[in-house]
Amino acid sequence: MVAFSKIVIAGGGIIGNSIAYYLAKKNLKCTIIDPVGIAPAASGKAGGFLAKDWSDGSPIGHLQQRSFDLHAQQAEHLGADNIDYRRLECVAVGCDEQSAVAKPSGKKLQGVEWADINVLGSRMMGGVDTIAQVHPKKLKLCNAMWKYSQEHADSKLIIGKVIGAILNDDGAMSGVKLEDGSTVDCDALVIACGPWTDATKTWFPSKIGKSIPQMLGVKYHSILIQSPRVLNQAVFFSGHGDPEVYPRPDGDAYITGFPDPAVVVSESPGNEEVRPDVVSRLVDATKKVSSELGPIPPHTEQSCYLPTTNDGIPVIGKLPGVKGAFIASGHGCWGILNGPATGEAMAELLVEGKTKHLDISLLGVDSPYRR
Repeated sequence: MVAFSKIVIAGGGIIGNSIAYYLAKKNLKCTIIDPVGIAPAASGKAGGFLAKDWSDGSPIGHLQQRSFDLHAQQAEHLGADNIDYRRLECVAVGCDEQSAVAKPSGKKLQGVEWADINVLGSRMMGGVDTIAQVHPKKLKLCNAMWKYSQEHADSKLIIGKVIGAILNDDGAMSGVKLEDGSTVDCDALVIACGPWTDATKTWFPSKIGKSIPQMLGVKYHSILIQSPRVLNQAVFFSGHGDPEVYPRPDGDAYITGFPDPAVVVSESPGNEEVRPDVVSRLVDATKKVSSELGPIPPHTEQSCYLPTTNDGIPVIGKLPGVKGAFIASGHGCWGILNGPATGEAMAELLVEGKTKHLDISLLGVDSPYRR
């Protein structure tokens, strides 16, 4: 007998999708409710960079290790080509900001594939055993997971905005209210609203709402450039604003950097403003580090918010005080990476009442790490 059978997930991003996917693998359907649809915000605009051991020794180290391995399993299940999953290597590259010009130095640094303008030095950050990537955009990973959830478990998507939780006389979940006045019955609600999680505090009685850790959003801009060849090395630059470049197997180079300070997010999902000044900085930085990518104008300019808590630790687990209320949010820059392990753990909680593969006790609302 499953712990919960009428499950609503508020949020259609990578976390909500991952929960639905692992529920479907347990033959349990759910309903995702999102104001826009599947992967409308950061989950559809992220770089999809995966690193297995970069959080070792931290509270999320075990989560990251497990999730990296689950990505490989997902690639086998969904088809690596369908989600653009591949292994690659990553290097850190230092640049001379004072002498950077729009011409290469004439010689690439040994071990550096394509960065060639005034490169001072490099350091390997990971090889194919610990570095991978996936294309999270809704037509790739998120879409493939959701297609499986629909076809295998008959999961449903409702385009709408949850504005409140409905509790029964015993204080347990019995449904959710939507902005259009409709309601959806449920015995379990998972909050997976990313940087908009802070607004969910009003869904519950005051005491319960206040227990939800504050959720902020860090705005990142990114551009996509079609490279003349497929590149195979992700690069984290030191200098010129420290841009990060993730080349994809379809030839695109995903370039990001220059984050804004963390704020309570007021922009709506899918309608985040793209500021020309930040795009110009990314274009300029690209010209200063690569003769190959620099001359090519971007074909996509976008922005999104990465959800973050005050302590930098995601919130995963039960919401104390309400039977059937759960939360999974605040994964920061590692949302795509840690989506599968979060989804697996939440599915286990919902179906079996406890996790089997991970100890998430330090990631809960009442974690001792919360400030």
